[in-house]
Amino acid sequence: MTTRPQRRSKMQQTTEPQALKPLAVHSHEGEARWWFGGLAVLKATAADTGGQLTIVEVTEPVGEAPLHIHHRDDEAFWILEGDVTFEVGDATIEAHAGDYVFAPRGIPHRYTVGEPGCRMLFILVPGGFEDVLRKTSEPARSRTLPPPSEEEPTPEAIETLKAIVKEHGYELLV
Repeated sequence: MTTRPQRRSKMQQTTEPQALKPLAVHSHEGEARWWFGGLAVLKATAADTGGQLTIVEVTEPVGEAPLHIHHRDDEAFWILEGDVTFEVGDATIEAHAGDYVFAPRGIPHRYTVGEPGCRMLFILVPGGFEDVLRKTSEPARSRTLPPPSEEEPTPEAIETLKAIVKEHGYELLV
């Protein structure tokens, strides 16, 4: 009796997971972006993780993120410093340094940062959030919070922002 080698279909060949390489991003590393008055540092991207996740270290001043929905990914928050109040659907969650909060896709959420600001990780599954972050931010000139903006966004700027996030699977509810 002879055994024939098992043949793989094209589907099997293209769906096998890509071999990932170890990655280390030190505290002073990562792509730094000024993003809506905060500092966002990309720590892991879809390209780094075979599309599995994105991790962003975010430093924010006191203030509020707008109500929004993720249609393509789940979002988790790990508070490293400060206090943040989250609204996820009907739930209000007070979070402090060391706390973790999960916001599943499809559920509207926002957060409010307390005094004196916060530092937290955004963990998004699957990866790809970095695409919309790059389109809605600018390269940071330093690893600090950006200078405060003196201008309120115009209605046209808000509509442009809504269109950008929509093409990436997100929705602003402002």
